[in-house]
Amino acid sequence: MFPEHLKKLGLERIEPYQTEGFVPGKGPQNPKIMLIGEAPGRNEVLQGEPFIGRAGDKLTESMEYIGLTREEIYITSVVRSRPYKIVETADKEGNKMTKTPNRAPNQKEILAHAPLLDYQVQEMDPEIIVTLGNIALKRLLGKAYKISESHGRLIKSPILELQDLDDKHYVWSDKVYKVFPLYHPAAIFYNGGLLQEIYNDLDALSKILGEED
Repeated sequence: MFPEHLKKLGLERIEPYQTEGFVPGKGPQNPKIMLIGEAPGRNEVLQGEPFIGRAGDKLTESMEYIGLTREEIYITSVVRSRPYKIVETADKEGNKMTKTPNRAPNQKEILAHAPLLDYQVQEMDPEIIVTLGNIALKRLLGKAYKISESHGRLIKSPILELQDLDDKHYVWSDKVYKVFPLYHPAAIFYNGGLLQEIYNDLDALSKILGEED
């Protein structure tokens, strides 16, 4: 977790943007592995827990495949509030409806919650950081990295962090971290052809974890 003043700061920094709720993360405070996604969805905000629902089930399956339970890893996200968009539509009878589906966080929202992620990474100091999808990967390692090119390999590198709270630009950390990018668990819902690649990546991660023990 993080101090109450940091949570308050995170809520204040995200307030100007179209988001709702707050999901801090879940897991042990000294984890071997930290999993970082992009942002909570509607279900996560309602239950206050990261990665539940269909994507959460896939994540649990993936972790069990490599011999881990959710209780052994810390799970969080780049942004802790749910970004949503407003969509005006109509039902079958023509009645107007307003929907608020999930959307990906934008750079301002990512920056707003940067102090929260920076603090947790520094304090928890996990042996391996597993990024889930493009947004988490780019938040830590920069725009040059793409999940389609970087998935399934261990990257030893400094990561991006804010030097102080007033900064709008990131600097590289002094510490070198081990970062292992995976596809987002929901990717399989949109591209079934990724299934074998995902399991190949999990096999590679399992091997690395075995070497770390």
